[in-house]
Amino acid sequence: MLYFLYENFGTNLFFYISVRAFIAFIISFVVTIYLMPKFILWARKKHATQPIYFFAPDGHKEKINTPTMGGVVFLGASIFSVLLTADLKNSFILIALFLALLFMFIGILDDYRKIFAKKNQAGLSGRAKLWLQFSISIAVGAFLYFNTNILTDIYIPFIKKPLFDMGIFSIIFWSIIITGASNAVNLTDGLDGLATVPSVFSLLTLALLMYITGHAVLSSSLLMPKIIGVGEVVVVATALMGGLIGFLWFNAHPAQIFMGDSGSLPAGALIGYMAILAKSEILLILIGFIFVIEALSVIVQVTSFKIWKKRVFLMAPLHHHFELKEWAENKIIVRFWIVALLSNILALLTIKIR
Repeated sequence: MLYFLYENFGTNLFFYISVRAFIAFIISFVVTIYLMPKFILWARKKHATQPIYFFAPDGHKEKINTPTMGGVVFLGASIFSVLLTADLKNSFILIALFLALLFMFIGILDDYRKIFAKKNQAGLSGRAKLWLQFSISIAVGAFLYFNTNILTDIYIPFIKKPLFDMGIFSIIFWSIIITGASNAVNLTDGLDGLATVPSVFSLLTLALLMYITGHAVLSSSLLMPKIIGVGEVVVVATALMGGLIGFLWFNAHPAQIFMGDSGSLPAGALIGYMAILAKSEILLILIGFIFVIEALSVIVQVTSFKIWKKRVFLMAPLHHHFELKEWAENKIIVRFWIVALLSNILALLTIKIR
């Protein structure tokens, strides 16, 4: 709507991405803060509470009556904010909305099955969830390749020129990035606020990278790839940041509500998508470092147990390992936040070192 005002009535203030991004953040934050208490009350009345995994550390048992599916509220607020502030004729914006809605649908389906059965293992099977995620990601990758001006080159930090052009194989690569990021954030969402703050840090870094990538002068002076139209997706990033920070108000320890798969899956998918637009797929290792080590801890644990029948960690994902080492929950959360902040600072430093 704000971009419409600029186009049709010459309201030049709304031409600037930075202005609309800030407004998107505020709208999303305020809507989330307003709606979340109402959703929590509704969820408690409907007994839409989080089933706790049987083998989870003992401290999780006391969270059994905590409502879940908070992602529906903050993601809904973010989408509403984007509809009000973004240029809806921009293909990259439309793909972001498509991706968010479909991944949220997967999450809602998974959360609903767990709630209905009152059992954590009753959600979608890992294979079914992965198939759905990868199918959507393939569709997004194909649309990007055939219908947009997205670059198919692969870039790595500290080097100004691309390594090589992936061509049509970029569709598969991008699908892996989106699906992997979605599942990594989902695995991290195991303690109060643990996935929320690193997601905000990642989105802020990606917003800056996308702004530069979409800006002709900045991309040229900083020796970064230039992709016309990508900068508009900064509005999506800040809208989601506003929703997540509003959600954190209620998700901070001790949590009044959990994100659920309905929030973690689309948030992770959007982080992966934005890394593709910013041509920072490899840099995502630093941008989403906490998510990467959480996912790797699960892969290492499963692989080690299947091959050698030995566990590397007391429990995976990694935050459970530290819980069983008797670290206080708040200590784990804050230390993971610190690592996420430092890794994103390092990621931003790569902009100048090329």
